[in-house]
Amino acid sequence: MTIATLLKHSRAFPLRPPSRVGLATVLFLCATVLTGTAGAGKREARQQDAATVIPAPVHIDYRPGRFSLGADTRLAARTDAARAAAQYFARQLARSGGPHLEVGRGGAAAPAIEFRVDDEASTVAESYRIEVEPAGVVVSARGAAGLFYGAVTLGQLSTAGGGTATLPALSLSDYPRFRWRGLMLDSARHFQSPQFVMRYLDWMALHKLNVFSWHLTDDQAWRLEIRRYPRLTQVGAWRVPEGRAARKDIDPRTGRPRLYGGFYSRQDVRRIVAHAAALHITIVPEIDLPGHSTAAIVAYPELASTDDPPRAVPSEWGVFPNLVNVEEPTFAFFEHVLDEVMELFPGPYVHLGGDEAVKDQWHASARIQARMRELHVADETALQGYFTARLGAYLRQHGRRLVGWDEILEGGVPPDAVVMSWRGVSGAQAAAARGHDAVLSPDPILYLDNRQGSSADEPPGRGNIITSADIYGFDPLPGVLAADPGRVLGVQANLWTEHVRTEASAAYMSFPRAAALAEVAWSAAPLPGFEDFRGRLLAEFARYRALGLNYSPDVFRTPRPPGPFERHMSQDLKTCTNKLVLNQEDDAPPRGPRAVFLVDIMNPCWIFPGVALDEGPALDSAVGQLPFNFQIGADRNAIHFDPPRTAAGELEVRVDDCSTAPVLVLPLAAAQPRDTPTVLPPARLPRVPGRHDLCFRFTQAHLDPFWVLDWVQVSR
Repeated sequence: MTIATLLKHSRAFPLRPPSRVGLATVLFLCATVLTGTAGAGKREARQQDAATVIPAPVHIDYRPGRFSLGADTRLAARTDAARAAAQYFARQLARSGGPHLEVGRGGAAAPAIEFRVDDEASTVAESYRIEVEPAGVVVSARGAAGLFYGAVTLGQLSTAGGGTATLPALSLSDYPRFRWRGLMLDSARHFQSPQFVMRYLDWMALHKLNVFSWHLTDDQAWRLEIRRYPRLTQVGAWRVPEGRAARKDIDPRTGRPRLYGGFYSRQDVRRIVAHAAALHITIVPEIDLPGHSTAAIVAYPELASTDDPPRAVPSEWGVFPNLVNVEEPTFAFFEHVLDEVMELFPGPYVHLGGDEAVKDQWHASARIQARMRELHVADETALQGYFTARLGAYLRQHGRRLVGWDEILEGGVPPDAVVMSWRGVSGAQAAAARGHDAVLSPDPILYLDNRQGSSADEPPGRGNIITSADIYGFDPLPGVLAADPGRVLGVQANLWTEHVRTEASAAYMSFPRAAALAEVAWSAAPLPGFEDFRGRLLAEFARYRALGLNYSPDVFRTPRPPGPFERHMSQDLKTCTNKLVLNQEDDAPPRGPRAVFLVDIMNPCWIFPGVALDEGPALDSAVGQLPFNFQIGADRNAIHFDPPRTAAGELEVRVDDCSTAPVLVLPLAAAQPRDTPTVLPPARLPRVPGRHDLCFRFTQAHLDPFWVLDWVQVSR
């Protein structure tokens, strides 16, 4: 591939202006594409072929010779499982630009590539073998899943060009390290189309990921159609987004602000479940209880624990105090819900949430307290344990296992419950000590809503930076878990979508970090190493482009900080504190691209370090506004602003110390109200010898909406 060809495919590296990919990055990419991987010129050609496989196989033994794959290559499969694997291989090969091959059932003539069920093969679940000889290829496994994963690997080995490809002769044997290799997609905070969900499953299969945890309910929406309770989706699946722009976006049919949302019909779910099954992916539906239930309570107020339940589905992010009650009709309600969930999702697991259940309403409710006495429950934590155990027992009666976030350990859980350890790894350690199976899913390392890099091109998300290298270096068996690894089912990365509004952003935030997770979950320890993995990503990125996957190129970026007189986006600046930093998207315009601001919502304050003030440079800046749509409880009272001099407020600039008197005050009247960032009139900074930090803060009378800095620039 030439440099011109690389630039032709620049859509694979979606850099929104102002792009800051340095020349060193471009040269590295070109050199890597030209050689296969960094330093690949020193390797044998046959090793370059295997460098396309992610996750790395357990064992490859190379042999002399090569197999030529072309349009006349025949595929053979004698069983339904083998035929399904062969058809998947043929589809992947065609999508990547290779020949279009037909699948037959074989015959007297020996086939060129055969997919074969082998009763003598390894009994290790999901294991497979690939034998490549100049005369033909055999993919074998005892079961259908192993054959499917063999097809995935053979597709990666078959890098096609010009209608033909060659494979090195080899013997490859492979099997997974963990049986739970998961991704979680939050479809409650933002709705993704059924078509996108199925594409997401396709991308998972490409990496041998086999568990799709589907977050379907939360405070902001109920996304799953339940026939017995239609208001769950008629009411609970829709909301008015937060902010002035949404309030002004009037639906002409109703004369009211336009509703945002959607839900998955039973037909949608059946189609998605069937698609997942064909890819050997188990779907774990999550119905979050007893907290994160505001949407359900709005739809059916009788579920509430308070006499004054909320009346509208909220659009704020955070932890709400709304818990469902523990009356007998409420248990009957959710047992009926679970009946339909189990009908739609045939897998062995149902996730019942259990996280962040603030007990204030239970504590304040006289009828909840009376119910606790009736049940002989000591406190509200034990009451949640009763709630979880009772629904867990209902699932167990129907042959299913409860999954819950690690808070369920606090109140006691059913003996067969699976604990999802998200508050670090301590939940998994506690679960194992009590005889429970666990899945490691710790925040922040396996939370995909964190930024992947510091570039201003990054989509909205949390302010932490979690790279592919960070995920690749995650140890799934730390400390005491290494002594009892059998209790660890596997690992799972979670894509929460409070700040991931679009499907393109959901894909970008997931990949290639999901590929790094896949290697951690599948490949034998010790792993080949991140640089080896990164070298294999170039071939993976070509597959992503063929599949239309909007992925992140951050793994190959060399960030170049802007020069002293270049524009500094908020992402280039330092936050004054690191309390709750978000890469937050503007609430406007209702449709189309939106500005993104890096801000500590607990302390909107930015530092521009090391500015030369000797000549009193000019300052240009742009500001925006965001709705304060965060449920943070009493912490809201800790957010303080200096009082404004005018109704709109001001941007204050200080030198070195954020607590000193401002050296520059810029009125904000010209910036209010607007749906896009506003460039403020230029101003002159004072002359001060040497280099100094500039501190930017806003004055305002009210918290909602609040001002944010978009960019600043100094010039001579």
